[in-house]
Parts: sequence; C-alpha cells; structure tokens
Amino acid sequence: MPMPQPTESTACLETLFRLRRFGIKLGLATIRRILAGLGHPHRRYKTIHIAGTNGKGSVAASLANVLRCSGCRVGLYTSPHLVRFNERIQVNGEPITDEDIVRLYRRVHRALTGGREPTFFEFATAMAFDEFARRGVDWAVIETGMGGRMDATNVITPELAIITNISLEHREYLGATIPKIAFEKAGIVKRRRPVVTGIRQASALAALHAAAQGRSSTVYQLGRDFSLRRTGAGRFTYRGVHHVWPDMATGLQGDYQAENAALVLAACELLLNQIPRVSLESLREGLLTTRWPGRLEIVSEKPLVMLDGAHNLDAAKQLARHLRTYFKGRDVTLVVGILDDKPYAAMLKLLLPMASRVIATQAKTGRALPAETIAAAARARVTDVKVIKDVGRALAHAVRSAAPESLTLVAGSLYVVGEAKAALEHRTVQPG
Repeated sequence: MPMPQPTESTACLETLFRLRRFGIKLGLATIRRILAGLGHPHRRYKTIHIAGTNGKGSVAASLANVLRCSGCRVGLYTSPHLVRFNERIQVNGEPITDEDIVRLYRRVHRALTGGREPTFFEFATAMAFDEFARRGVDWAVIETGMGGRMDATNVITPELAIITNISLEHREYLGATIPKIAFEKAGIVKRRRPVVTGIRQASALAALHAAAQGRSSTVYQLGRDFSLRRTGAGRFTYRGVHHVWPDMATGLQGDYQAENAALVLAACELLLNQIPRVSLESLREGLLTTRWPGRLEIVSEKPLVMLDGAHNLDAAKQLARHLRTYFKGRDVTLVVGILDDKPYAAMLKLLLPMASRVIATQAKTGRALPAETIAAAARARVTDVKVIKDVGRALAHAVRSAAPESLTLVAGSLYVVGEAKAALEHRTVQPG
C-alpha cells in the first residue's frame, strides 16, 4: 500500500478509499492484529456498542449527545458518512480534522504487520479507536458496520449493548432469516453486560435471549421492561426499569424517534452509576439538541426540500408513514436512487403512491441500481418519470421545476442523500 503525502488529506483518503476494492470481509483477526500494533487503544475508555437494522445511527448520535451534555468526553463512530469521511469519527460532536486523518492513516499504516490487507472499514475502525484513546474520551459510542458477531467493531467489551431492531438485510453475509440475522447481531452481547433492545419479533427475541443467557447477560426489552407514553406535541414520558422521566422529547424528526429515544434513556438508566453528572436536565437537553443529518432532514423551507436515507424496506415504510401523516395532499417530487442489494420494487411500492412525479437517479458507487431500472418500475405507477443519473443534477432539476407549495424528497439510499447534500453545500443546487 503506497504512503500518501503526509500533508495531503485528499491523497490519504484516496488511498484509504481504494481499500474498498477488497469488499466486505467479516472477521476479527485483522482488526485485532492492527489494534495490537497500536497498543490496544480500544481498551482505554468505556464503550457502548450499537447494532440493528434501522435506527442505530440515530440512537448512537442521541446517546453520545446525552453523555456529552452530562459532562462526559465522548467519541462517536458511525457509518457511512454522507459528505466527508471526517463525519465518521467525532469527539464531543466535532468531526476529526483533515490533519487528524493524515496522522491516523500514518499510525494505522505503520501498525500493519503481515496478514491480509485490511478492508476500508477495518482501517477506518482502527483509526477511530486510536483517535478516541489519543483524545482521552471517557466514553465511545460505537455503531457496527454490518451485523455484529464478525463486524470489525466487535473487539470491544462494552459496558452495555443496544440492538435497535431486526429486519432482513445483507442476507448474503448475515443469513436469509430473521433468527439468523438476530444471531449475528446478538454477537455484540458480552458476558455479564446488559443489552437493551427494541426488537419485536418473537423469533428474533428468542435468538437474542439465547445468546444473552449463554453469556449471563440480562436483556431489557422495550415494551416489557421499559416503555414510553406519548403525551402529545412530540413529547413522551419514559417509564423505565427503576425510574419515570416525564416531559421528554427528541430533536429528531419522525414519530419512530421516540422509540429510539426510549432505548437511549434505558441505556442511561442502566449506566446511571457510571455517569456521575447525569441529570433529568442533561437527559432532556441531550435528546432535544441531537441532530442526525440525512434522516427526514429539511434542508430548505422555500422551496421545501427534504432528505431521507430510507435505504431499506423498513426505513421506506417509516418514510411513507411520515409522508401520509405530515404531507398528505401535498404535491411530491421523488428523487430516488437505490442500491442493487435492496428490495427496490417493494420500496417503490411504498413510496410511489405519495409521488406525483419521479426522477430516477444513481449514486456514484458500483453498488447503485441503474437509474433506468428504477424508472421502469416507477412508470407502472407514475406517469411523469425522468432519468437523471447525476444526483446533484437530478435535485437541481427537481427544485427548478417544482411547484411553489410542493415537496422535493430525496430518498432511497444514504449514498444518494450524501451526494445531494454535497451538491447543496457546493452550491450546484440552490433551493432557496
């Protein structure tokens, strides 16, 4: 692997991104070898590990913000990034700098001693763990990349694990059934460490409980051990294992975010004795001030433009429900791009009834479904369908031609949302 110029973060990232050619290789031997070469940085701070099909990013961001508002120094590792790699690794809500990237790349590169070449995600994970140790974080909130059991992040021994929910995804890697996928995600549960979950399916819960029992871990279930009661205007009361916390609210859009917030509060409740300065006020502030881009994110009011990843079937269901509740009767232009391993026909079936016109697009990734395939499926339900492969141009066309009171919605993939945000930031699209 060639060394980049130490002052050129762009060259460094290009070298790092080329590791994507190795694809996805689940397993822990390579990341363990790298971390040993770095002096086991992941053992120098407390961690919380988060897995799940949907919501894990929102839960991770909310939990990190609550910990920060409670006086802790907090690292946050999530994926994918939307616009810049730096977003993946944050300390106290601030992404790492370009200079940090170069330094971390060089450190991890020096730690490579034999064995197979690391994947992009393994290399990035090592960078994150090393940076959190250098910055002296009290806590690191770590989101899995895929699954859990053999995910590169699964070298940590967290104080607590969270598994948000389970649905069918990445079947070629995780298995073709809910119980098999639940088994993989339950791999993040560690011996005698609690696990909080929002899983509903009986078969998935059975797999999780079996894994937890084998590790002498206690499972805390939403709806059984803790719950929420909505009190109107986006607020709710959290009824926990030992506490009742009224007048809670999340700053994230979507009715489902209250359930994600309940998972965060359950985690905090179980870790109260390890967060000395936590208070009802810091819990409320942390939830209310959390921001998580690209998820029901309004980026312009006039004209109205919203971005939502909606990158799998369950996320598309949530988006469709949100549209029916808050945008019923409004003219909607759907700018949509989907990855080729997703059930695009089922996703479109959910989203197209709300759309008066569709612009099929395609993210700049080899995993993108051809825009023409999306357009062909859309034409069965919508008459006004165009193909504009470049995401930025697709969004620009949608905004220019939108009716004054209409909604332009970009959805279907976090990669598409990321390219839309980049176009907005670079002013190739000017919505307002």
